[in-house]
Amino acid sequence: MSKTTRATQALQQAGVPFTVHAYAYDPNAERIGLQAAEAMGVDPGGVLKTLMVLVDGKPACVVLPSDREVNLKKLAAALGGKTAQMMKPADAERITGYHVGGISPFGQKKRVPTLVEQSAFAHEEVFMNGGQRGLQVKLRPADAVSALGAQVAELI
Repeated sequence: MSKTTRATQALQQAGVPFTVHAYAYDPNAERIGLQAAEAMGVDPGGVLKTLMVLVDGKPACVVLPSDREVNLKKLAAALGGKTAQMMKPADAERITGYHVGGISPFGQKKRVPTLVEQSAFAHEEVFMNGGQRGLQVKLRPADAVSALGAQVAELI
């Protein structure tokens, strides 16, 4: 497994300190973020999942704790939209350039509005997908928001 991905390169270019953590990815896991937390032996609330969504038909990226579900009404409102829905996996892969299970908010092919759930800040450091299945990066939530140019909002 390569520990250099578009995600890690984007973080390096942004000057963000991070560490890389590999884990045994289970392709049959129902919830990838929870499986990552279990495999690494860490709190699922500190492992953030990356979801690709459509708000009023326009793509966006949402980052939230792996043990929580996004509230689509709050998400739409946070981006000034009326409706939000999950993006189809094939569309998410096309827009991000990553495979489902390895979608990182960093280094996506197409830059889209990104939101980070405010509860991420309850942790000094969080894990986020590092750009491939079985790879996580650990960094401070404020550094992630800065590198992503993200908006922080209540989304759960």
